[in-house]
Amino acid sequence: MLNELFEYKDGNLYWKKRLSQRAKIGDKAGYLRKDGYVNIRINNKNYKAHRLVFVFHHDYMPEFIDHIDGNKANNKIENLRGVNHAQNLQNQKLRIDNKSGTKGVSWHKIAKKWRVQIIANKNVYHLGLFEDFELASLVAQEARDMYHKNYARHL
Repeated sequence: MLNELFEYKDGNLYWKKRLSQRAKIGDKAGYLRKDGYVNIRINNKNYKAHRLVFVFHHDYMPEFIDHIDGNKANNKIENLRGVNHAQNLQNQKLRIDNKSGTKGVSWHKIAKKWRVQIIANKNVYHLGLFEDFELASLVAQEARDMYHKNYARHL
């Protein structure tokens, strides 16, 4: 059905069939949502464009679709990969409530040192307490590379 409705070019879908008064054949499909995703409406149902692009190319829908570069609006097929929940979490950007500015590094109030811990394979790995923030950051980065491999995101 997607091949009947859309043409794919450079990360965008373009209408091949007119489904509403607004959308004309050849128009870019969708609009940018406030959360950064591109949304496309088909027959009164909303779809995230990256999900449609992935199915358009691979003919299946994975559990999650990851934007490799972290840009939710970059729906080029080269930037999309099917992942499981854990892999999707590993490639998340730095949380806004992170106080240290580095993933996996937090201040341990009692020890008065920087604590490094990461989650991988449903386990929490405590990697130590460090007086030096730079060393703690380096340990966290190396642990992400080791445990998260291709899904590691450092920022």
